[in-house]
Amino acid sequence: MRLLHTSDWHLGRSFHRISLLDAQAAFLDHLVETVHSRDVDAVLVAGDVYDRAVPPLAAVELFDRALHRLAAADVPTVMISGNHDSARRLGVAAGLIERAGIHLRTDPADCHTPVVLRDAHGDVACYGLPYLEPALVKDEFRTEKAAHEQVLTAAMERVRADLAQRPEGTRSVVLAHAFVAGGEPSDSERDITVGGVSAVPASLFHGVDYAALGHLHGCQTLSERVRYSGSPLAYSFSEARHRKTMWLIDLGPAGEIAAERVDCPVPRPLARLRGTLDDLLDDPAHTLHEQSFVEATLTDPVRPAEPMARLAVRFPHTLSLLFDPDRGERDAQATYAQRLRGRSDEQIAADFVTHVRGGSGPDDRERAVLRGALDDVRVAADVAEAAAR
Repeated sequence: MRLLHTSDWHLGRSFHRISLLDAQAAFLDHLVETVHSRDVDAVLVAGDVYDRAVPPLAAVELFDRALHRLAAADVPTVMISGNHDSARRLGVAAGLIERAGIHLRTDPADCHTPVVLRDAHGDVACYGLPYLEPALVKDEFRTEKAAHEQVLTAAMERVRADLAQRPEGTRSVVLAHAFVAGGEPSDSERDITVGGVSAVPASLFHGVDYAALGHLHGCQTLSERVRYSGSPLAYSFSEARHRKTMWLIDLGPAGEIAAERVDCPVPRPLARLRGTLDDLLDDPAHTLHEQSFVEATLTDPVRPAEPMARLAVRFPHTLSLLFDPDRGERDAQATYAQRLRGRSDEQIAADFVTHVRGGSGPDDRERAVLRGALDDVRVAADVAEAAAR
């Protein structure tokens, strides 16, 4: 059986206030095309269909069109809710939609009820574990603590109990939306930490032929049978080096796994550039990034004038501008007390001005003002001390 594993669509999300709806539509076109061109038997969507609980209408319409096209392809789709989705809203009319081959799994109480797919070699029981918010599902799973590992363990115990009652040779697939230990996060996932712990061990999925994971936005292989597909688009500059893909999984008659990455369309590449403003504007090595979305970190010791406008001349799609002045290794390693040792009040005040200006110290007129202010403070202190005697 050939499975197409994807997740974290985040329909309706923007990138630094740039709408991604067109790029998301292009991805869904690509997904449907892949279903047809690669003879996919079932599509797995491991959560975070939407970017927020109440998505914008344009995102809902995009989702609606995708469901109609998948249903028309007559290829079953199994989909779970993620931590960004409203499980109740996503699951509305799930019973009716299921008649079209779209299987929405959003209720934790039904996690042990599989979608049973069939091929020439028998049954494949496909279990959908929606995102399990520990505080909300603790009573359902009767766990002692409201913790990710405990509730996911209880859910998988239900899955294994159901699987044990099925005919021998039944293969198994689990969709889950969680932070599994060994995975590498990026800046664009919403934190799901509870009690200081967010990661669960990959061993929870032991015995399952394939675990299709969602939540982390980088495509990752935790083991042959436990994988993240990652998001189809980059949603933060921390993903600049990600290769955005879906997993094409061939599940053999005895549960063998063959996996292939299918690249997703890239609307515009990302680039993280660092250096002085002059270097970024002049270095020919940056030519390939001139049409990328750019995050620029300027290391000029003194903040240059109009840096964003000047960068935009060469990099018109600059979206983020950061400053990290290079003040030398010695200054960076010295402690605050070491930098103050042996310096006068006037020197310390001048150093402060230099620091907040990014390396530009006070001129002669400003030094005179600082000197006068310090003299006034000293006189006031002397007067107060004399009055106290």
